[in-house]
Amino acid sequence: NTWERYKKNYDSREKMGILRFDLIHINRLSADVFMVVGKWQLTRTVGDIGGHYTLILRKIDGSWVIVSDHTS
Repeated sequence: NTWERYKKNYDSREKMGILRFDLIHINRLSADVFMVVGKWQLTRTVGDIGGHYTLILRKIDGSWVIVSDHTS
């Protein structure tokens, strides 16, 4: 469903635009958990948008996995 909604809402390069991420800070919460806070900016001809994000990454079975994603 997510993929279909993406294709419908961003069906042209103009709507897709250019997505940029800027890191604000990374905090180590434990040996296998990090919190990442940053800003995102989507520049496009139909209007720019942007906001902030917070990710919680956890190392599970040797791989880093996003276990929580808050974007506003």
